[in-house]
Amino acid sequence: MWIQQKPDALAPLADLQGHTVGLKFECNKCHTEVFTDSLGVPAPDLLANSMEDDGQYEKEEVKCPGCDMTHEITVKSTFDGVKFDVSEVAPGSVAYQLNH
Repeated sequence: MWIQQKPDALAPLADLQGHTVGLKFECNKCHTEVFTDSLGVPAPDLLANSMEDDGQYEKEEVKCPGCDMTHEITVKSTFDGVKFDVSEVAPGSVAYQLNH
């Protein structure tokens, strides 16, 4: 089941930590729907000095099958939740699902 990520909200960490997720989004350049392979969700950093500091990142790149544009994906995990940032896509166009 695909869950739309809201631009101003984080995905629940408890639901995602320790799992892998797949993302889908629409390429801004050619409007092709792009699907990623499984992405790991990192654990937040327990040794962080502040709330701004607690993020752990996973970075990936995926190439659009329609126009070969490379999209950079950042999975940021904090104690408040998980955010999926994808370059060159419209806000609100990223969806995720848990892989089983």
